[in-house]
Amino acid sequence: MELAHYSDFAVRLVNTEEPARNKDALTSVEVLRDLFGPATQMARRVTEADLPRFRTVRARLRAVFAAADEGNHTGAVDLLNSLLLEFPVSPQISGHDTLDEEGRPRWHMHLADHSSNATTGYAAISAMGLAFHLTEFGADRLGLCQAPPCRNAYLDTSTNRSRRYCSDRCATRANVAAYRARKRLEAERSDRTGLTEDTSQESITAGER
Repeated sequence: MELAHYSDFAVRLVNTEEPARNKDALTSVEVLRDLFGPATQMARRVTEADLPRFRTVRARLRAVFAAADEGNHTGAVDLLNSLLLEFPVSPQISGHDTLDEEGRPRWHMHLADHSSNATTGYAAISAMGLAFHLTEFGADRLGLCQAPPCRNAYLDTSTNRSRRYCSDRCATRANVAAYRARKRLEAERSDRTGLTEDTSQESITAGER
């Protein structure tokens, strides 16, 4: 079943918070509704009561990414399984909205929403999306950005499992920081070498006297 794309719901929610900067974007009903993207029918059910519930689900989803990022794949799976048990989904066959070249429905699986509130529906879709992504691509494909202070979640879809940053911007920032650090280290080594050479020359000069 091609349901891994639902994992984007999890990424969007986790990245509404920047713990290192003490920032939280979940401040209004409008922000919550934007998280649903094209799923407008689900978004219309959002109320003020969903704000604290979404923050709780977000913390649990971030814990899944953190465990996977630390290499604790079993822990990530256990955390994800607890979400799946608490927020079950109802898969359904759909296809009435997309037709092939001969006018026949392109049947496919999607996750139906029969939840009691917006938070439950969002959590169910996010958890199932991550589950499909993890089982299809591996737990090491879930990560947190390595460019401090950013710790945004990302899904690694690279061919060689090499992704370490959530965006090109963070990758560039990290590369620039690493370059400057190397230059500072080289300068410090050069200064120490120069100081050693000067001291040695002074010793030779003193000895000649």
